[in-house]
Amino acid sequence: MSMTSKVKPYKFGFGPFASEVYQAPYPYYYQKPEGLSDAAYDEYIIDQFNQFFVAAVAPETVACVVMEPVQGEGGFIVPSKRFVQHVASFCQQHGIVFVADEIQTGFARTGKYFAIEHFDVVPDLITVSKSLAAGLPLSGVVGRKELLDAADPGELGGTYAGSPLGCVAALAVLDIIETEQLNQRSEHIGQVIEDKANEWRTAYPFIGEVRRLGAMAAIEIVEDQTTRTPDKKRAAAIAAYANEHGLLLFNGRD
Repeated sequence: MSMTSKVKPYKFGFGPFASEVYQAPYPYYYQKPEGLSDAAYDEYIIDQFNQFFVAAVAPETVACVVMEPVQGEGGFIVPSKRFVQHVASFCQQHGIVFVADEIQTGFARTGKYFAIEHFDVVPDLITVSKSLAAGLPLSGVVGRKELLDAADPGELGGTYAGSPLGCVAALAVLDIIETEQLNQRSEHIGQVIEDKANEWRTAYPFIGEVRRLGAMAAIEIVEDQTTRTPDKKRAAAIAAYANEHGLLLFNGRD
């Protein structure tokens, strides 16, 4: 909970939290400064990222940088390949472990096994869970051998570590992803959502942007397409109406 920047409902009423956890700059192209191209905004946010390690924390004191390849709770925000590659390169230059948080994005949700594959980056560690075992409690860490072998046998573990049922479920998930071509299916589903949502965007001025990576798709609800001011009340009403009629939606960036 120390890492999340979403205070409610996750942090509210809890604490104290671990210190020395920072939130670094991350691109949000739809809300970029007016007049900037995406390429110029990339350079701007990269400069902000670099300056963060001057003004907020020294890179020599940072153990790792954890990045969601697509922000989940943040609103399904997709960064550029340029930005992700810069972060990975920065970490490598400064001896910082680069961690791809694939808890939400992993296992065919974005059209690939791992969303980080879209950015031509190989992270040091990948965290996995959720879709890994199709709902059964299982999580894991994938990574470079020298990092994973740093701890001696028995030094890392937990009550449910190595659950036979969870591992069997995970193996079945991997088989199903292959046999049912779920990576390709994810991209197809995402394209269908994107096409239909863009039709709605033409008809409804409160739809500001449609964005996605594979089937991780978001529709930005705004007061109008000029000011781009988020309309949380309307977004909540749309989600509630959809849920009442059998379509599960959730609001990001609340």
